[in-house]
Amino acid sequence: MMKRLLTTASLALAMATLAGLPTGSARADEAPAATGDVPAAELQEARGLMKAFATRLMGELQNGIEDGGPAHAIGVCGAVAPAIAGSVSDQGGWAIGRTALKVRNPRNSPSVRERAVLMDFQQRHAAGEDFKNMESAAIIEEGNRRYLHYMKAIPTQDLCLACHGSDVAPEVQQAIHARYPADAATGFALGELRGAFTFVKPLTPN
Repeated sequence: MMKRLLTTASLALAMATLAGLPTGSARADEAPAATGDVPAAELQEARGLMKAFATRLMGELQNGIEDGGPAHAIGVCGAVAPAIAGSVSDQGGWAIGRTALKVRNPRNSPSVRERAVLMDFQQRHAAGEDFKNMESAAIIEEGNRRYLHYMKAIPTQDLCLACHGSDVAPEVQQAIHARYPADAATGFALGELRGAFTFVKPLTPN
C-alpha cells in the first residue's frame, strides 16, 4: 500500500502485514474496505506521534533554511525526514510517511485509499473545514489482515512556499530538479492542501 514506508527494523511487522495491499495504480474499487470503530487509544497514539514527527521535521527544515537557505533545506528534508519517521515509529510500531496529490518524490505517491482521503480533505475544506485539525482514521480489513490507517492534513504554510510555491527561486528550482527530476510539487498557494502525514499500524486479526 505504501511504497514510501521506511525500512527500519521496527517496521518489519508492518511491511509483512501490508504486503499485497493495493498501490496507487489500482482501481478505486480494489481498495480494502474501512470497517468498525477506531480504538481511542490507538487514535490518540497516532495523533501524538504525528505531532512529534511534524514538530521535529519542521525544526530541522527551519534549521536547514537558516544554515544554507531553501536550496540546502531540500537535501535536509530528503535525508532527515526518513530518519525522524524511523525514530518516531520505534515508539509504537507505526509505519510513517507523507503523501500528496502532487508529490516531489514519486515514492511518496498516494495509494488508492490515500488519494481518496486527500480528495475528501479538499472537499471538506471547500465546505468550510479548517485544514489545521483535519484528519481521517479507519480500521482497514483485507482477508485476515487488519490495520489502522490514520492521516492528518498538511496545509501549505509560509515555510513551504520557498520550495513549493509559485515563485520558486532559480537556484532552488535547480536543486529540486537535480534531486527530484520528476517533481510535481510546486505551484502551491498559502493555505492550500499540501498533502498529509500517513500512519499505518497492524492490529490483531479478528
